[in-house]
Amino acid sequence: MKEARTRNTRTTDVFRRGKSVSLRSLAEYLKLSPATISVVINDSPAARAIPTHTQDRIRNAARKLNYRPNFFARSLSLKRGFMIGVLVPEVSEGYAASIMGGIEDRLLREGYFYFVASHRGQADLIEEYPRLLADRAAEGVILINTPVMQELSVPIVTISGHRRVQGVTNITVDNKKAAFLALEHLAKLGHEQIAFFKGHPGSADTEQRWKGILRAAQLFGIKVQPELTVQLQWDAAHPGPSLPEEGYVNARKLLATGRRFTALFAFNDVSAIGAMRAFGEAGLRVPEDISVIGFDDIHVAAYLTPRLTTLRQPLTQMGELAAQQLLQRISSHNGSRPHSISLQPELVVRESTGPVPGYPRSRLVGSPEVPPLLV
Repeated sequence: MKEARTRNTRTTDVFRRGKSVSLRSLAEYLKLSPATISVVINDSPAARAIPTHTQDRIRNAARKLNYRPNFFARSLSLKRGFMIGVLVPEVSEGYAASIMGGIEDRLLREGYFYFVASHRGQADLIEEYPRLLADRAAEGVILINTPVMQELSVPIVTISGHRRVQGVTNITVDNKKAAFLALEHLAKLGHEQIAFFKGHPGSADTEQRWKGILRAAQLFGIKVQPELTVQLQWDAAHPGPSLPEEGYVNARKLLATGRRFTALFAFNDVSAIGAMRAFGEAGLRVPEDISVIGFDDIHVAAYLTPRLTTLRQPLTQMGELAAQQLLQRISSHNGSRPHSISLQPELVVRESTGPVPGYPRSRLVGSPEVPPLLV
């Protein structure tokens, strides 16, 4: 008994000095075998045979004594690296950053780490990077707004991927529903002359969202005019996703046409922000002269002046769900997994949209009568 107390005191003294506690010391402290502790700490399937109260006791002691399992020993014993690769168009952009937050939350809870690469819209990197991630011990790869160009030796989950690829789960937002909500909102406010920013040719969401816009415009009797439609383009100077200056430049192009429009539906919030700056410099007020609606609901959208009306994608949830699906694929290679999981968008009405000047107030109440949205 005295010897046991001495061992426990020695272990606690190590903790108090801020030193890491070894597996053997933790086993001595708990009077359990190192194998039992390792099974619980590493969430091994064998832990199911260990009583819940014993598992709780092990985890509580590990936290108390600042025990951290040896990552390399765990990797060698299980022949796994517990690493995930993530490929994005651009790390700093608001859309990707919000998704990355959800991915990180889920992976860290499950004891995984991840590394990120950005391709900035360059075709050769889009093709090469997924293979490089897999070659560097990634157990799975998440592609954000990036097409699947090849089969890999590891599981793949995409976010905003719309191609049907065998063995790949796509996490998407319902772009048709989003387009309907946006144009319904503008139609209620009396807008008929609407300009559009169409997405980049390389963006996975571009075609799906544009099809939704064309369908919704038809339902609401809104004419989509080529002169008032600008497609965002990547270029050599600014490869990668949309930047505020891109919206700024393209909004000035719209104004230079001389064609009247009372609203702009931008492909994303970032380009909408740039457009609002261009309208202000031209002496136009948002929303009194031109209403602006974005897409994504990045964090800054709620803090602009005026605050941006937008279609909210559940970006953090999309990231968490992608990580969850990938880890399930890793742990069960032969399990049946869904091809696509579609999440619902939400219209967030703020201050950047308003009625057309002179639009009768009586007509702002209620909703236009439209046929059901076709799938």
